Amino acid sequence: MQVLQVQLAVQADPSEVGRARRWVRNRLSGHGLDPDAPMAETLVLVVSELVTNAVVHTGCPAVLRLTMPVADTVSGDTVSVPVRVEVADASRTAPAPRHAGGEATNGRGLELVELLCDRWGWYPDGSGKRVWCEIDPNAAAAVPAEVPVLDEFAWQL
Repeated sequence: MQVLQVQLAVQADPSEVGRARRWVRNRLSGHGLDPDAPMAETLVLVVSELVTNAVVHTGCPAVLRLTMPVADTVSGDTVSVPVRVEVADASRTAPAPRHAGGEATNGRGLELVELLCDRWGWYPDGSGKRVWCEIDPNAAAAVPAEVPVLDEFAWQL
């Protein structure tokens, strides 16, 4: 199995979050994946949340790493392995999902990561930490079927 691993240095500036989203879409497109597919949208959202957390909560630069399977050049098939996102930052403080109140405008990032990813976690890395998550391409295909239920629920609120 071959995987492609790419990374992006992110400066300690909230505007870098938008650059990280564009970078992920470009990497997906350059890898032959539809950057508007549901899994790509999920991946971009997760990257946005993790990079935001790293930049806002540490005030230091971070490194975004994306690892994804490489298509077989003969058959065009990809190995069914998860896409992995990692964000390394300079803080050793453990990330903790918060359950923000209904009127809160922030505090839902890790809660979204927890809901959208098959697995996530963190570990100390040098003088900081690395937060990671994985999205299984086969499991992600089931997510759109659940969206109308969530939209219907949100509509009734």
